Amino acid sequence: MEKRRGRIPGQYPLGHNPSVPALITPRLELVPITVPLVEAVMAGDRKRAEEIAQARLPEAWPGEALVASAFTASLAAIRADPAKRLWGDTLLLSRTGERRVIGSVIFHGRPDVDGIAEVGYGVEEGSQGLGYATEGTLACVQWALAQPGVRAVSAVTFASHIASRRVIEKVGMVLVGTRDHDFLGELLVYQMPG
Repeated sequence: MEKRRGRIPGQYPLGHNPSVPALITPRLELVPITVPLVEAVMAGDRKRAEEIAQARLPEAWPGEALVASAFTASLAAIRADPAKRLWGDTLLLSRTGERRVIGSVIFHGRPDVDGIAEVGYGVEEGSQGLGYATEGTLACVQWALAQPGVRAVSAVTFASHIASRRVIEKVGMVLVGTRDHDFLGELLVYQMPG
């Protein structure tokens, strides 16, 4: 097995989430987001977050916007049920050059009764436009669709967010409708059945 800087790809970081495997794509290693990592990010402790991730974080991360969009549940709720709240959530790490976090793919918790997992993703500014969001999101969507009880994966975005729509469509999702949001207005809803 290949070793990188004293770490074996696929090896879990501190406090691993056993419900999510580490995934490997041609250019990315996707490692589970863990409770200790969430705690460090929410506390603004960059040094600790990098230590846990075993990778350098982008300069703009972790920022308030990332925390607000990635961790919609309270820290208490995440600690109480990490297998549900962090289900499928991964960091995207570059497999070439310096070991660094270039983005994340998150789900809005393990799907309940309806069996639809909602996915979201983000890539740091310097790595955008290179296909990393599509590569990482596709791996996570395929993983999610293989899980018991998951019948579909959905993604929601603005009609005007062309880059986000392109990722969703390249992953293979199709537009199934719209959703109105009290503050954000109309959102497009895409879905990929299992």
